[in-house]
Amino acid sequence: MNADYRRVIEQSQERCRDLGLKLEQVYSNKIIDQTELQEKFAENRDMILTASPYMEHLTNFVKGHNFFALLTDGEGCILNAIGDENILSEAFALKMIPGAYMNEESIGTNSMALVIKTGEPVQLSGRDHYIRAYHRWTCSGAPIKDYHGRLIGVLDLTGYDDLVHPHTLGMVIAASNAIEEMLKAKEYNRLQNMNNKHIKTIFNSMPVAIVTSDLEGKIKIHNNKALDLLGSKDKELKSKDMSDIVEEWQLIKEDISAGENISREINIKALRNRFLCTLTANPIYNPQDDSIEIVYVFEEAKKQKKKKSESEAYYTFDKIIGRDASFLRTIQYAKKIANSKSTILIMGESGTGKEVFAQSVHNYSNRVDGPFVALNCGAIPNQLIESELFGYEEGAYTGAKKGGNIGKFELANGGTIMLDEIGEMPLVMQTRLLRVLQENIINRIGSQVSIPVDVRIIAATNKDLKKEVELGRFRKDLFYRLNVLPLYLPSLRERKGDILLLIRHFMKYMAERHNKSEIEIPQEYENIMLNYHWPGNIRELENIVELIINTESFPTSYFLNDAVENYPRSNISPECLDMCFVEKEHIIKVLKIFSGNISQSAQALGIRRNTLYSKIDKYNINI
Repeated sequence: MNADYRRVIEQSQERCRDLGLKLEQVYSNKIIDQTELQEKFAENRDMILTASPYMEHLTNFVKGHNFFALLTDGEGCILNAIGDENILSEAFALKMIPGAYMNEESIGTNSMALVIKTGEPVQLSGRDHYIRAYHRWTCSGAPIKDYHGRLIGVLDLTGYDDLVHPHTLGMVIAASNAIEEMLKAKEYNRLQNMNNKHIKTIFNSMPVAIVTSDLEGKIKIHNNKALDLLGSKDKELKSKDMSDIVEEWQLIKEDISAGENISREINIKALRNRFLCTLTANPIYNPQDDSIEIVYVFEEAKKQKKKKSESEAYYTFDKIIGRDASFLRTIQYAKKIANSKSTILIMGESGTGKEVFAQSVHNYSNRVDGPFVALNCGAIPNQLIESELFGYEEGAYTGAKKGGNIGKFELANGGTIMLDEIGEMPLVMQTRLLRVLQENIINRIGSQVSIPVDVRIIAATNKDLKKEVELGRFRKDLFYRLNVLPLYLPSLRERKGDILLLIRHFMKYMAERHNKSEIEIPQEYENIMLNYHWPGNIRELENIVELIINTESFPTSYFLNDAVENYPRSNISPECLDMCFVEKEHIIKVLKIFSGNISQSAQALGIRRNTLYSKIDKYNINI
């Protein structure tokens, strides 16, 4: 630790003594109540949602080694806390909970307090902390700054003093930088969307049809009036050239190239019967592409044709791949229950296609013209899930968005809402959801007004909800309300006859997507894939096919252990069975090159250190 770094800590501890803080202090001097905390959640909603997946990734990376992560606002108020159960319980016992302040004035010297003071990342160990209760820990903190460089939060990772490495701080800095970049991107997109929406609103409010194209006639943009005039759908019009629409296009192109402005009566052939229309056309400069474009104004639009709103659900049953008899019966059953008003509970392992079925049910039902809204209950922090589902009124919290916020149930009114990972929903929210199911009404946070909603609920889970009920983690009455129409999706292991069909489907799709040639998979490798247990199901299969397409090779090591253990030896060639021997010899050779150094050997092999240790144990290799 350099002198400047040590001086920062010493100065902090001097300030703590001047403030009269006691070494024996255990709890923060400032812990706000639930009402104030809800206001904090509302004020920092974007940061909490953005940081949540990075916090999970950070804690998963060190899972099992007793670490916990904290997110605070710019004043040091804890907004979220996750981590290993044992050490997190210790932290909670010290009231390091949402609502507690970790700034210097409230709890003395710690990483979050110093980040708030200095705006710089910091790692503190043992006695660097002011109060004795924290001497067992090392905490690594890094700032989170907004679009303008102002401190809006702190990310902290804390573990026992003897387990933390200096690289821990680097991990936290990387995570906080990623959060900052995501927040900046969101803010930029928000401003761009506001600007684009403003322009688009003006563009679509024009009483005349407007189209732009490049000098070769390729259509770039158009307004809604142009769609009405030309009798086309959005994608069809954009795929056309002006020569497909205007009979005199070649003459117009020549006049524009000669620098003339066009204003004449022309024949429109377009996508319906020919008709006369007055057209003005002028060249404009597009600074974004550094190119010349042509703007066309058509007089005047015919009778407006109402445009059907596009559904947010794009999967349909005819896009589902499968020939397995049992799986086909599942599809028929899903079609049969599609028009029912009753709640559907889709059960199945991760990657079996639960959202695909939910969207297909919606598109097969009489709600197809209504919205389809999906919410992953496991991806939303507990403190925000209520506002996400039901919304909130203006003034519900300090900092609440002007005009309030519409929840997912209101957005789904007249259509379908999919509640994915329903087993992750907090018990208190399960009670609120039960009321919606019983009464078909919701209340926004901060409002006493009951809002009736007409929403078909499709819940999905990869958990055994009956077992969750027995363990007290899921309400029995809610389970029975959701499980009216159960729909079980089989794992890929249960429909092995579809594996090759899916491989060929994804192979064709991925080859087109990546502009590559399809890879022919040898029969021997197809046999291995057929007998692989596919814990990630269809999603995992799709990822493997994409890997094969991109690398133009078969990932033998990915399937090796599972295939050798589960596939009948008589059906595997000696060459395949010898792969374990080849792998063992290769690992021994690399270990010798690096004199038994695990880190260097793992890097050379392209695997993690833990994976290398596992293989050393498996093959009984002496280092």
